[in-house]
Amino acid sequence: MSRIAATFAQLKAQGRKALIPYVTAGFPFVDITPELMHAFVAGGADVIELGVPFSDPSADGPVIQKAGDKALSFGIGLTQVLKMVRTFRLQNQHTPVVLMGYANPVERYNQIHATPENRATNTCAVNPQNSKLKTQNSTTSPFVKDAVAAGVDGVLVVDYPPEECADFAAELKANQMDLIFLLAPTSTDERMQQVARIASGYVYYVSLKGVTGSGALDTAAVEAMLPRIRQHVRIPVGVGFGIRDAATAQAIGRVADAVVIGTRIIQLIDKLPRDEVMLKAESFLREIRSALDS
Repeated sequence: MSRIAATFAQLKAQGRKALIPYVTAGFPFVDITPELMHAFVAGGADVIELGVPFSDPSADGPVIQKAGDKALSFGIGLTQVLKMVRTFRLQNQHTPVVLMGYANPVERYNQIHATPENRATNTCAVNPQNSKLKTQNSTTSPFVKDAVAAGVDGVLVVDYPPEECADFAAELKANQMDLIFLLAPTSTDERMQQVARIASGYVYYVSLKGVTGSGALDTAAVEAMLPRIRQHVRIPVGVGFGIRDAATAQAIGRVADAVVIGTRIIQLIDKLPRDEVMLKAESFLREIRSALDS
């Protein structure tokens, strides 16, 4: 059982919902991320989503895009993100960590670190022969090998389609890691079934049509959608893209297995002095944790 699955099982036995904060790695200060992750845990986080900075994020709104640009200006890439996770693991061996990002950094990492033994990677790569995505067979890819060694528990790659990632999902599962997928208000039953076949850990329901931080959360629409998702998906369902405060978190927590908060955290810690970042993040999450548990 993966660390993510074990965490959700424990929470279910306790009758509690998971709190999953997100932050872009390397924001707002280049070396602050491991310390900030510990503050998340102190505030009540059950799983941490760590954003891998990327220059062209298709699903991120302006707030997270700006955070990513700042991290990129500091020279933060996937290699540095894995080092941050390793540092976090020196003191915390139990809180699951999920890397959230895009295909390009993962594919590039595999290209750079390929050896003759693992040159064909297990990611969802573009086939130049026919311009269609396909999954390649291989031994353990450099990314998965190094992510496991760092202590990563799950991967959410926004632009990896589920129908092309069966081998990648199997490789992750073989290494006690989970492949997490997004579902949206526009997801068809067929898409939900495709995700359900290979997803593990949890699925992330995007509660809004648009990018992160856009629009107001319609809790009634979420409540109506989750039973439909659960007709196909048997693993926990987390909800994000619009949860900004204790009230919305509590409303979503009544129907979802987890709440995911990212944009609001980025807004709260942006431009704060370094010594105030952890205090602000921890106090904010304590409010959310209290609302979820009440």
